[in-house]
Amino acid sequence: MEVFTLKSQYNDWRSKTADKTIGFVPTMGALHNGHIQLVKASCLNNDLTVVSIFVNPTQFNQQGDLTNYPRTLEKDLLLLEDSGCDAVIVPSVEEIYPSGLENFINIDLGYLDTVMEGAHRPGHFKGVIMVVDLLFKLVKPHKAYFGEKDYQQLLVIKKLKETQNYSIQIVSCPIFREKDGLAYSSRNLLLSKENRAKAKIVPNVLLHSIEMFKKLTIEDLKKWVEVTVNSVSGVSLDYFEVVNQNNLKPISSHLIGEETRFFIAVKIGGIRLIDNMIAE
Repeated sequence: MEVFTLKSQYNDWRSKTADKTIGFVPTMGALHNGHIQLVKASCLNNDLTVVSIFVNPTQFNQQGDLTNYPRTLEKDLLLLEDSGCDAVIVPSVEEIYPSGLENFINIDLGYLDTVMEGAHRPGHFKGVIMVVDLLFKLVKPHKAYFGEKDYQQLLVIKKLKETQNYSIQIVSCPIFREKDGLAYSSRNLLLSKENRAKAKIVPNVLLHSIEMFKKLTIEDLKKWVEVTVNSVSGVSLDYFEVVNQNNLKPISSHLIGEETRFFIAVKIGGIRLIDNMIAE
């Protein structure tokens, strides 16, 4: 497995593999089984798989979140080598943003940037598309793999592809969960043992809300979710939404359809977790 810290190093390697299909998995490190499943999916469907590890400063709203984001590079590289990854890019901030952090790519995300994560983390998705655009141009992949845990981000990336006319296939992969149902997330590493036990309320509330949706109005369901989540000590609800998964707009019918998806964001001991489930 090749490990590159400079764009020039990667470019040299990429020029030698021009006849190969490239699968790409962008990450911010602190890798877990969810990331590894994306890597394995790429390995199955491409000649070569490239992973980036870059904690992107432009998508953090608070400096504390950026500072505290878990960094486990040595462990990450061992996991990637075992998973069959062919090349890893581990660039510095200066390498990715040689002209500074303010040169945002100008894409109108429209409604996608106004709800849920867009509303609670202003500017977050501008930072996401900024770094993904730069990474796409660097890696030059044929396919790029993203997990559905960050479902809103997935739609934003698809908007980036559409706007920039990238000939890259965006591959969405299902959410991978731990034994108690909690979605794999790098932020799980920041939870204390006590708060990790409390975190299972996130998938549990989603599961129960899908069932209770048949009995309650959306307004009453939201109240039930808020009371249930906030009743746990040290846990607070940021939002709970029931939307059409294609455009994230509130559903107009009380009947669950194939495109209905439930979204939730909570804070547990100061650590923010997001999750979602399709109403199957």
